[in-house]
Amino acid sequence: MKTITLVSGCYNEEDNLPDLVSRVFAAAAQFPQYAWEYIIVDNCSTDGSRALLRRMAAEDKRIKVIFNTRNFGYIRSPYYGILQARGDAVIYLASDLQDPPELITQFIPKWEEGFKVVAAIKNESEESALFFMARKAYYAVVASFSNVDLLKNFTGFGLYDQTVVEQMRKLDDPYPYFRGIIVELGYPIARVSFVQPRRKRGFSKSNFYSLYDVAMLGFTNHSKVPLRLATMFGFALSALSFLIGLIYLVLKLILWREFTIGLAPVVVGLFFLGSVQLLFIGILGEYIGAIHTHVTKRPLVVEQERINF
Repeated sequence: MKTITLVSGCYNEEDNLPDLVSRVFAAAAQFPQYAWEYIIVDNCSTDGSRALLRRMAAEDKRIKVIFNTRNFGYIRSPYYGILQARGDAVIYLASDLQDPPELITQFIPKWEEGFKVVAAIKNESEESALFFMARKAYYAVVASFSNVDLLKNFTGFGLYDQTVVEQMRKLDDPYPYFRGIIVELGYPIARVSFVQPRRKRGFSKSNFYSLYDVAMLGFTNHSKVPLRLATMFGFALSALSFLIGLIYLVLKLILWREFTIGLAPVVVGLFFLGSVQLLFIGILGEYIGAIHTHVTKRPLVVEQERINF
């Protein structure tokens, strides 16, 4: 009998966990030909999630729990959970119920058809329209800059064959951009569209910095375009500055008494060039930071305890 492993990260989701597990195994029950297990990686929750997970794991041995020593963030922790999965197929979904567990019933037939990757694409969302438009704009920009054809409106929710997970293990990436890795590996991808529901319980753990971190990770891991833009923009500004300087020189020679340069162009030019330099130094810093992260080779997470493994 083949095994399918479900994986979720968890941080302060005490109110969502019972409903999540119930809905997940209700969907799994429609495929009795497979053995099912559920790995939940707790990111050092501060509410009652840990105690609840212990009780649930004691009642159902299919639930396997990893407790982290601290909060390692929602980029590293779920990815680590996927790498621990040994099922023939691995399904990742968030624990906040914004990834509907019922979509599992659409993933399995696609996998049985031979697709190694089944990606859930959220073409619509019940969240704030402004926030959703900002997300779509980000995906569009990253996809246009990327060296590969990145999936738009893809958060990682989906099914991955064990052969895909094995390739991910070989990458040994300490700070992965999961959405890009899936495309980089090159396996055929089946797409399943869904409407993302609004979070009903709890609060989002994403803040401006974490969203910015993911955005920069997408740029630095899968595109050199920002660096090339900095070089080309530098050449263009140099040519423009030379041309403006030449025009000023000619006008000054022809209209010596009437033509005065003034301080305004000099001040504006200095501020403009200074801001451009800071922008591209920041871009360069992001790439250097990404290199530093890979060179230090810190572990994805550090475990405190495992249950039912």
